[in-house]
Amino acid sequence: MRARLDRVKAGQAATAMPLPPPMADSLILEVADLEHDVLTGIYSEETGRPQPLRITIQARLKVADHYAPDTPLSASKNYMDLKFAATDALPEGLHFKLIEAVADHICETLMLQDARVEAVTVKIVKLAIAARGEQIGMTLTRERR
Repeated sequence: MRARLDRVKAGQAATAMPLPPPMADSLILEVADLEHDVLTGIYSEETGRPQPLRITIQARLKVADHYAPDTPLSASKNYMDLKFAATDALPEGLHFKLIEAVADHICETLMLQDARVEAVTVKIVKLAIAARGEQIGMTLTRERR
């Protein structure tokens, strides 16, 4: 590029430079480290009592062509929809044996809510079983087919 600029300054004809390849953008919305009590577990000391879970949700959306300063919310997704999927959208009083089932429910909620959601990743950490701050849990990713 520098040599091209030097030739142009010297009066030489500039040769056409190849265009850069098209870019592929990715848009991932995220709610991280949301703590919520959920009825989950398989052991007798877990059943019937809500357990604190730390939930992180990433939702990959179809990308708009451009995001200008005045782009309306309709060009993206409300972040609170992600939070809702991990809190109010979980059926009250329903016991999930596995946290995998909690993650599955969150993925389904977000995918059914909005066709622009291409993939959802849910990470769940069971806070009640950590002894020294370790993160014990699972991560589920679901992509549209």
